[in-house]
Amino acid sequence: MSAKIRLARAGAKKKPFYRIVVTDRRNQRDGQFLEMVGTYDPMKKPSEIRLKVDRIKHWLSHGVKPTDTVARLIKEHGLVEPPTQA
Repeated sequence: MSAKIRLARAGAKKKPFYRIVVTDRRNQRDGQFLEMVGTYDPMKKPSEIRLKVDRIKHWLSHGVKPTDTVARLIKEHGLVEPPTQA
């Protein structure tokens, strides 16, 4: 399985809200996912991020790679240090 941790958009038009999900990389952006591991709300000032740290660590230990944006969010908030990507 080639999974990714990435953002899935939700929310209304011009009011984005994102779920941070683990999904097969071949699925659509807002399609089926394996597990929701957090949320990201860029509309709040400062932006609000909620992560299930234990579940993210679990998936990272199983070789699932985050997208660049998710890796930045994780590192920026200091909750989990993602592995370096090759």
